[in-house]
Amino acid sequence: MFLRKPLVLAACLLVLSSPVWASPAHTYDFGQPAPAAKATRSVEVVMGDMSFTPKAIDIKAGETVRFVLVNKGQLLHEFNLGDAAMHAKHQQEMMKMQQSGMLMPTGMKEMDHGAMAGMDHGMKHDDPNSVLVEPGKTAELTWTFTKATNLEFACNIPGHYQAGMVGKLTVSQ
Repeated sequence: MFLRKPLVLAACLLVLSSPVWASPAHTYDFGQPAPAAKATRSVEVVMGDMSFTPKAIDIKAGETVRFVLVNKGQLLHEFNLGDAAMHAKHQQEMMKMQQSGMLMPTGMKEMDHGAMAGMDHGMKHDDPNSVLVEPGKTAELTWTFTKATNLEFACNIPGHYQAGMVGKLTVSQ
C-alpha cells in the first residue's frame, strides 16, 4: 500500500506527458501529403518579402501537386495549405513559437530542453501541410487534393499573413 500511490501517480504522469498519446495524427479533409514521385505536376511558388508569386493556383480534385517553394526574400517564410480558420489557429501557434525565441526572423532556433522549463515541450513546426523556407533556400511540399474546395496558401509567421502573404488555391472537380 505504501508504494501503490506513488507508482500510480508516476504512471499517470508518464501517460499524460507521453507525446504518443498527447498528439493525435493530423488529418485534413482536403487531402494528404504525398511523395514527390506521385506528383502529376509541379508548381513553383516564389516567396518575396510579404508576397507569393503566383497569387492564385488552380488544381483539380484528385491531382497530386509538387510545390517547389523558392524564398527570394530576406526573411523566413512559410508555405501552409488550409482554410482561413486553420490559418488563424496556426498563426496563434506561430506566435507562441516566436515569443519563446524558437522562431527567429531568418530561421528556426533549436531549443535545448533545459531552457524550455514551463513551455510546451511538444512545440515543433512539423505539420505535413506546411513547410518553412529560409531566405535564399528552396523547399518542396507535395500534396494530393481529394475534393473540390476553396483553400489558401499562406505564410503564418506573425504579421506576414496580415501584410498580404496569402494566396488563393482553388480545387475544382
